[in-house]
Amino acid sequence: MDDSIDLDAYFARIGYRGARAPSLGVLRAIHAAHAGAIAFENLDPLMRIPVRIDGQSIQQKLIRAGRGGYCYELNGLLARALRAIVFEVTGLSARALFGHAPGSTPRTHMLLRVETEEGPHIADTGFGSRTLSTPLRLEGRSEQQTPHGLYRLRRGNVYWEEQAHIDGEWKSLYRFTLEEQAPQDYEVCNWYHSTNPNSYFTTRLMVSRFDGERRLGLFNNQFSTHHPDGRTERRMLSGPNEIADVLERNFRMVLPGPREALLSALTRALD
Repeated sequence: MDDSIDLDAYFARIGYRGARAPSLGVLRAIHAAHAGAIAFENLDPLMRIPVRIDGQSIQQKLIRAGRGGYCYELNGLLARALRAIVFEVTGLSARALFGHAPGSTPRTHMLLRVETEEGPHIADTGFGSRTLSTPLRLEGRSEQQTPHGLYRLRRGNVYWEEQAHIDGEWKSLYRFTLEEQAPQDYEVCNWYHSTNPNSYFTTRLMVSRFDGERRLGLFNNQFSTHHPDGRTERRMLSGPNEIADVLERNFRMVLPGPREALLSALTRALD
């Protein structure tokens, strides 16, 4: 696998100006900057454009074109950056549980295990509205406070579960094992998600980004702002043109062209 990356361009994209050494502090700082600067979004699948997850395609889209992406792109880019500064990174795979009926989803979510002197951590900048804003220690004994909510990891006999404290109760986000995934494993899953007409990513709009202490979310035409005190503001956007404006203004995205094709895809999602 080609792990090359233009590290200077990546750091400029996420606004990171700190150290370039494999420490836990650096991991946390890069993770936070990445999650705040690059939105989770699925515009390409929605527009019937297959997503490519080789290193050069990810960098062209997320760094040079000013776009966002989903887990294979976001965590694929993060993994390349961390490896470039000599972190040991292992790609893992998870079965999404949050918002799904038990047993209804394949194991297709990409996340990362990152080794530090303080022990292994889970890094994940690509789980949509429940994306981590900081890595979690890979241990199942305690709750872990993040800048955007309380999380914990629970260990089963053969798997781990990541859970978030939402509306006063613990909810499972996804289930994963520590088995390393090969690039071709992600290629198969990515092809399904970005091309299958029944995929979530080809049928509805999903966008999220951290904005300081706030978490922003967009599901079709419902725009949500989640505040650190637990308040959530929601409003319905009037249609494709207002959605496009919010993507540019609030999610800091450069929109793919032509605009007519994007508006048509957004109209399809709303229908």
